[in-house]
Amino acid sequence: MFRFEDPTYLYLLVLIPILALVRYVSYRNQKKRLRRFGEPALLKELMPNVSFLRPLTKFWMLQGALALLIVMLARPQMGTKISHEKRMGIETIIAMDISNSMRAEDIIPSRLDRSKMMVENLVDHFTNDKIGLLVFAGDAFVQLPITSDYVSAKMFLSSIDPSMIATQGTDIAKAISMASNSFTQEEGIGKAIVVITDGEDHEGGAMEAAKAAKDKGMRVYVLGVGSVNGSPIPLPGTGEYMKDNTGNTVMSALNEEMCKQVAQAGGGAYIHVENNSAAQEQLDRELDKLSKKETSSTIYSEYDEQFQAFGVLALLLLILEVFIMDRQSPLLKSLSLFGSKKKVTVMLLLLLMTLTASAQTDRQYVRQGNKLYRGGDYPNAEVSYRKAVEKNARNPQAAFNLGNALMAQKKDSAAIEQFEHAAKLETNPLRKAQAYHNMGVICQTHRMYGEAIEAYKNALRLNPNDDETRYNLVLCKHQQQKQQQKQDQNKQNENQKNDDKKDQQKNEENKQKKQEQPKPQMSKENAEQLLNAAIQNEKQTQDKMKKAQQKPQRRAIQKNW
Repeated sequence: MFRFEDPTYLYLLVLIPILALVRYVSYRNQKKRLRRFGEPALLKELMPNVSFLRPLTKFWMLQGALALLIVMLARPQMGTKISHEKRMGIETIIAMDISNSMRAEDIIPSRLDRSKMMVENLVDHFTNDKIGLLVFAGDAFVQLPITSDYVSAKMFLSSIDPSMIATQGTDIAKAISMASNSFTQEEGIGKAIVVITDGEDHEGGAMEAAKAAKDKGMRVYVLGVGSVNGSPIPLPGTGEYMKDNTGNTVMSALNEEMCKQVAQAGGGAYIHVENNSAAQEQLDRELDKLSKKETSSTIYSEYDEQFQAFGVLALLLLILEVFIMDRQSPLLKSLSLFGSKKKVTVMLLLLLMTLTASAQTDRQYVRQGNKLYRGGDYPNAEVSYRKAVEKNARNPQAAFNLGNALMAQKKDSAAIEQFEHAAKLETNPLRKAQAYHNMGVICQTHRMYGEAIEAYKNALRLNPNDDETRYNLVLCKHQQQKQQQKQDQNKQNENQKNDDKKDQQKNEENKQKKQEQPKPQMSKENAEQLLNAAIQNEKQTQDKMKKAQQKPQRRAIQKNW
């Protein structure tokens, strides 16, 4: 496979037609001036040694040499290592319940957050599979069409929230029907619909939709999130819980029986999600049972520089241009290799050869380090990259690769220095963005979220299309927010402990004071009055309970969870 490492330089090839146009205009003006002296036939007889073909040949030789030098700048490369990989994969549509009941916290940290974590782990286990994302509550819509772009899947997953759907409730049937129409038309590949829900189906028809999907060759798996005992639904930002139309606190419980029936109708399996990894492992085993289709792909993993051949051709053209004379002569005595024009050409040629030799040396060390790095020999790869930096301290690729080798050996502080150095030297915005991205990864690993966010922002300014950097930036902001909340919580806990100690001390002081004071004695008449009052209150309470039981109970009709 042939490619250019820096194809931007190829735009310089536009100079070739521009120079040709200038040469043509100059040649026409020269012919007009010669016609003022006489007829062309007569002038040809008077100038027997003048050739009109040789200057044109010399011009196009220089043009060819210029084109070859531009191609050299673009760094042509040829793939040297070819691997034919056979990939096996399935298609999976994740249908995630984002109704308000998924905010319940009977599963840590909440039903919805636990579901997100499961899907993210599922994506991490995928290698050659395709995944799609669908969200539903009282309505349903496709969040991410089926794709093999796992970075985008994680990015869309992080933005899921119950506020995305205004129509609340739970319509599992609509979610399954929409998921069954979201697969590709490819045949012979396993297709799975994974429904993640707490089982509060308010609309019905889920079993019928699952059976219809099974008839189309799909499998429906249901992940039940929550506890069968039920849990209140917290209202975000208020500290209170959701209430129904009668003012009672809503208790959302997992409907395991319904989930099992849907999974059985869809030919899949029901999995109960708890506060452990058992559900994740069971889901992976179930998906592994699906049929996988084999595809073959050709990959070029190593590339060698091919600019040397273009340099040799350019050198030959320049040498030929020097030896071709402007005038027709059988003798070489008028040949001048060291004229003013020839001196400039030879000096440029020597300078080019010197630069090429210098670049080739440090690039050889870089290529040697790349081979060692791919083989996992990071210490020796570091040595090769350092030799390349010693040969050419202005080589940004050597500095960047040295940073990667240091990062692989957990030498993070030294790696950041090399990435900063590479970012200063690099002129290509995409490679410069990679240096900032790696700096962000190191800072994020050490929970230095502020520095990581700044590095990711710099990377996105240079390469706005980098979805992985964008995902890391969002994740880092989320982690920074959690870190700040944890710090605030710790401060509150410390303040609460101090307040509790003060209250305890006050209570002990009050107890001591009470013990010192003489206790008043109650008379017999006062005791009889208090006893009669307690009996009267108990009778009134029993009468109220009997009246309440006789009244018909009202049932809530509208549900928004």
